[in-house]
Amino acid sequence: MATRGDDPSEFGEPEHDPEAGEHGRDREPEEQDGVPEEGPAGGAEQPPGPEADPGADAGPGPEDGSDAETGGDADSEPGAAPATVRGRFSRRLPRSRRGRIGLASAATLALVMVVTMAVPATREGVTDLWCGLTGAVCPGDPPPLTEEEEEEELDWRVRVDPEDAALWGNYVALGDSYSSGDGAGDYDPSTAEPGGCWRSENAYPRLIAEDYEFSGTLAFFACSSHKGEDMLGQIGTPESQIERVTDHTSLVTVGIGGNDLGFIPVLRTCMVRMPILENTACVDQEDEIADRMEQFEETLTEVLEEIHDRAPDARILVLGYPRLFPEDPTGMYYTLSVSDQLWLNSVAQRFNETIRDTVYRVDGDVYGEREVGSAEYVNVFSALSGYEVSADEAWLNGIVLGELGEGLEVDRASFHPTAEGQMSIADRVRRQIEEGPERTLYVTRETVEQVDEDVLMSELGGPLDPIEPEDGTVDEVTPEEDAAEDSPEEAGAS
Repeated sequence: MATRGDDPSEFGEPEHDPEAGEHGRDREPEEQDGVPEEGPAGGAEQPPGPEADPGADAGPGPEDGSDAETGGDADSEPGAAPATVRGRFSRRLPRSRRGRIGLASAATLALVMVVTMAVPATREGVTDLWCGLTGAVCPGDPPPLTEEEEEEELDWRVRVDPEDAALWGNYVALGDSYSSGDGAGDYDPSTAEPGGCWRSENAYPRLIAEDYEFSGTLAFFACSSHKGEDMLGQIGTPESQIERVTDHTSLVTVGIGGNDLGFIPVLRTCMVRMPILENTACVDQEDEIADRMEQFEETLTEVLEEIHDRAPDARILVLGYPRLFPEDPTGMYYTLSVSDQLWLNSVAQRFNETIRDTVYRVDGDVYGEREVGSAEYVNVFSALSGYEVSADEAWLNGIVLGELGEGLEVDRASFHPTAEGQMSIADRVRRQIEEGPERTLYVTRETVEQVDEDVLMSELGGPLDPIEPEDGTVDEVTPEEDAAEDSPEEAGAS
């Protein structure tokens, strides 16, 4: 289809057309609805002859008071346009200006097209110029970035989906016995001894490492009987769990706090009581437990900040603790009444809420400061629902019976998840890895672009204990003497 751009000469200054009137491009139609158009004096305006000077007028217009001899005003300045021309354009300025603007734009478009067709090598550049001038989206171009997207494109951070944010580096597993797998069997022999860490092959960190293809390797350092205050107190020593976390750690799981709260001693006090029917032994510990919870908020905050400082890009997944007794107990569990069980469940729930709120505050600081990485809470409170300690097929180890006449013994592994319980906890961790927090995740662009297998391997074990295992596993080199200072009975939740 022909356009005005087909003939570039169309946009030059036209010669006078004897049939076109004073200015051919400004000529009005001679008829409208069959009625001849009349000039101001009732007759048509007479055009100049073919030899007329384009810059002059044949005579004054009907309403023009200019000098017919000179074609200009008596008061006109030298070089000024004749009054006849100025008068005519003053009357028709809006129409004429629109026409000139339209002609100029069309002329520019025609020139661009001519250059594009005549010089193929510059077509891409001319097209880009045209798109830039007009703000158009040209064929094959991506849609323009929004202001927010453009900022992110140029940012030092890069947005990643939850799973990629967890898998690009090493995975470091920290915590106490609920994370080491104490009670789940199949222990690493070097850790299965009194005062040892009791790391199980059935623990959820092992299951997570098997489920995903991390660019790095699992560094499994959770240890039975550890407390949050231990994790802080041991910083700077080879025994430290936190020191195992390094720059290229992409995922950290942490389950800590049960020993700070003293949950196993609390249970023991509830169960092993004299006289046996004393019914306030549990609730009498309420004030002491509340104080420990409040103290642990500060401890956990420091633990998470220390981890984040060492691995700024890591997703830090903080686990709570599972409910030990049914939501609606139906009877006694050994010496624990229904009310005792409900109270112990409420203690676990309140403690989980303390952990959750602390994690949210830490993550709020990270996100609010436009930092990378995250701190996320993993809710495992109902992970053992239907399989609590009193169930026929419990996913928790029950209490250990002593010799006849010795009463009840609350062993180290009592009230700890079995292998099945660890699998259920792993499901909750897996869901958090894949779904992520309810916000966008970022990692440092430079960090993820420069990471490689050698860097990841060199960081396993941390700066105070660098190791380079040939088989891709972590050598257990953490001394256990520190943990052995406390007897199993005094170690808390272990």
